Amino acid sequence: MSTRAFRILGVQQIAIGHTNKEELTKLWCDLFGLVAVNTYRSEKENVDEDILSLGVAPHAVEVDLMQPIDPEKSPKVHVPTLNHIGLWVDNLAACVEQLAAQGVRFTPGGIRKGAAGYDVCFIHPKGNENSPIGGAGVLIELVQAPPEVIAVHAS
Repeated sequence: MSTRAFRILGVQQIAIGHTNKEELTKLWCDLFGLVAVNTYRSEKENVDEDILSLGVAPHAVEVDLMQPIDPEKSPKVHVPTLNHIGLWVDNLAACVEQLAAQGVRFTPGGIRKGAAGYDVCFIHPKGNENSPIGGAGVLIELVQAPPEVIAVHAS
């Protein structure tokens, strides 16, 4: 394999979906003790989301509790229940360019601002004829790491 123009630095988030966000909140907040740090709602993305934090910055992992605004519409953020994982990337643009050249399939929309304010891009769970490499059934969010996360991994 050729030299990578990017590094994966760690897990940025896990996103869990359910038709009843209160059940998720009971487990993750009430029983596990995580604290909500933000919310996000998007009709276009069909999501009503609570953003929790697990751990200490810059190594904290975001846990997103997602409920569909309309369970009958797409995207169905609750199917599968483990909706996606997010990975910190030190150079998102270079990562996307290099992976696309190697046949990785991305979801529509390209690099854009995510719910937490970072630039993001998603690897599609499945490859296709034009881009045969997907996430092997898992939606993967690539997230541009902020300078403080990159600094921790500098060596």
